[in-house]
Amino acid sequence: MAGQSPIRRNLDDTAELPAFLDSARSEEGPLDESRRAEVKPLKRKFPLTTGFTALLRHRYALSVLVRRDLAVKYQATVMGYVWSLIEPLGLTLIYWFVFDLVFGGGNDLPGTSGYLLFIVSGIFAYQWFSSAVNEGAKSLGGQASLITVMKVPREVFPVSKVLARFAEYAVGFPILIIVATLDGGVFRLNLLWLLPAILVQAMLTTGIVFVLAAANVLFKDVQRFLPLVMRVLFYGSAVIYPVSKVAEADTMKDNPWLFDIFSTNPLVGVFSMHRAAFNPELAPNLYQVGVAVGFSIFLLFFGRWIFYRLEPRVLKAL
Repeated sequence: MAGQSPIRRNLDDTAELPAFLDSARSEEGPLDESRRAEVKPLKRKFPLTTGFTALLRHRYALSVLVRRDLAVKYQATVMGYVWSLIEPLGLTLIYWFVFDLVFGGGNDLPGTSGYLLFIVSGIFAYQWFSSAVNEGAKSLGGQASLITVMKVPREVFPVSKVLARFAEYAVGFPILIIVATLDGGVFRLNLLWLLPAILVQAMLTTGIVFVLAAANVLFKDVQRFLPLVMRVLFYGSAVIYPVSKVAEADTMKDNPWLFDIFSTNPLVGVFSMHRAAFNPELAPNLYQVGVAVGFSIFLLFFGRWIFYRLEPRVLKAL
């Protein structure tokens, strides 16, 4: 049809999405030479972020972005989505060999499960968080040409990264079940811990990504400082060691307030909930759960507010 820009079918970083995203379309139809001079150029107006209800109204665009992200990431690869499991499985084997086989770290774990299940459940949850934060921080700057033509609120871009990385976590969930079956996992009501674990981690990650996605466009220091922060969070969130080891340390016994500070990290409670789904003895205490839930809800709305406040400056910078 004349007057319409063609829809490109290849999945690259600037690929156009379905027809409702094509802002180059004119509703006036073809113009003759006498009318062309009287018509002013069309001004593109895009909706600002209006709230979380905007995600529901544009859920189709969000799902398209998620599918596109996964397709682009694994296109032209032989193993496809298997690559999303290579890194967490590789890290799992390394830490299991070093901390369990060499140093015997799994001997003092509470409950009946072994260290292999402990490290798998922690690594998979951390990998979802780490990948979503790292890619979400670049979600606006890395797709500037696409953002300028999409008639949807910009918050769908960082949220799509969180959901895409969750899809990779979900792909690896059968591996968690297999390891739990072989390594002493418990399959009772403790499995219900997975629901709050996933929900709280999704809220926490989305709030962080809202802040980083907007800040990274305006301040390039964010991208350089982020790897150090993620490394600190990895070692400070009880990913490769049990929380009980921290509580039993002499320094913590002499200074209980230090353990309270350690437990104030919301990721400690989140990862403990992931592990409690297979080993109830690893469940977080009430304080850790409260901190994880409270901080995640606060950061979700605070991050959304920061994203809204910085959005005009971000659009100018893009």
